[in-house]
Amino acid sequence: MAYRLNPVVAELRSSAIRDLLALTRSPDILSLAGGLPAADLFPTARLAELSRTLIDRMPAMALQYGPTEGDERLRAWIADYESARAAARVDPARVVVTAGSQQALDLLARVLAVPGDVVVVEEPAYLGALQVLRAAGALLEAVPGDADGLDVDVLAARLERGLRPAAVYVVTTFQNPTGAVLAPDRRRRLAELADRYGFAVIEDDPYAEIRFEGGPVPPVRRWSDDSVVTLGSFSKTVAPGLRVGWAVLPGRLVTPLTRLKQAADLHTGSLGQALIAELVADAVWWRDHLDQLRATYAARAQALAGSLAEAFGDRLRLGRPRGGMFLWGRFTDGTSSAALLPQALAHGVAFVPGAEFFVGEPDGAAVRLSFATNQPAALAEAVRRLAVAHAAASAPAITR
Repeated sequence: MAYRLNPVVAELRSSAIRDLLALTRSPDILSLAGGLPAADLFPTARLAELSRTLIDRMPAMALQYGPTEGDERLRAWIADYESARAAARVDPARVVVTAGSQQALDLLARVLAVPGDVVVVEEPAYLGALQVLRAAGALLEAVPGDADGLDVDVLAARLERGLRPAAVYVVTTFQNPTGAVLAPDRRRRLAELADRYGFAVIEDDPYAEIRFEGGPVPPVRRWSDDSVVTLGSFSKTVAPGLRVGWAVLPGRLVTPLTRLKQAADLHTGSLGQALIAELVADAVWWRDHLDQLRATYAARAQALAGSLAEAFGDRLRLGRPRGGMFLWGRFTDGTSSAALLPQALAHGVAFVPGAEFFVGEPDGAAVRLSFATNQPAALAEAVRRLAVAHAAASAPAITR
């Protein structure tokens, strides 16, 4: 017997990145594809020690059901952290701990939009967000971005012409896939537009602490506490398998989002929350850990960028890596990144074609490359393989 499926779910596309992960598990493939943090930077010894202590001494806290909103200690720390970032006090009651920021986005999509509502996304956009928003039945309206993030002037012009979105979704700092950082003046203007036109801004900020230069940029929430939701995550700074993220919400959204989370999973895993709360409570350890992450990722970013520049020269135009986990490039010699991928896989290297990140007309020459999981020597070898694959794909076919 064939069961009827929700047509919205039935039409969802699989993530090309998640599909690639299955291929890249082969030891013969050097992957520049996945948005995975580096496993060699997970604080495994610290987590093992804390796990034993928590389970032995506080099993009811670490292993029992917990409040839907999250561990009180962790919510208080997040509130202090977000207060400092925005220079404005955040009440811990407005913080909800979620199973990664991806769950927060999924819950928000269902709280803020009904099927058929318009949600604005930057283009190119985070692929996981496109999946979530489509699953909620949202109609996606793409607004272009550049090195300074979402083009708020274009958004303003469309709003003046009558566009009325339920929400605008942006990855504000070291955006996935481009690495762009939404400029402070654009952040302020976006908040002003949200207040004027009555939409919510979903500010997804999982890479904020992985910066290679400069200081932190205030979140969009600094300019509108009532219209902006800020999402954060420990997936990139500790370990994604713990599934601990958060949402800082305007007061009116706390209850509906909490009730929806109750229906979804009751609460985020207690052990993961307890482990994170212990890690961040040690301020010296946490600072040193973040410093190590930044230094390691910066070295890997420079290694990949340098190898690509040497191998491809002006045939591949790259954005400057300022933080995060990705390089965004564009072939200038007519190369189709989608057509190159099979050759690359055959030569033992993987990447993500840039067209996957577009809602509208895709850029077939664009490519996303992640430096996070490989040492500099492996990154150099991956680029060598990519250059060989590029040469093979560019060679004229031999006719007989």
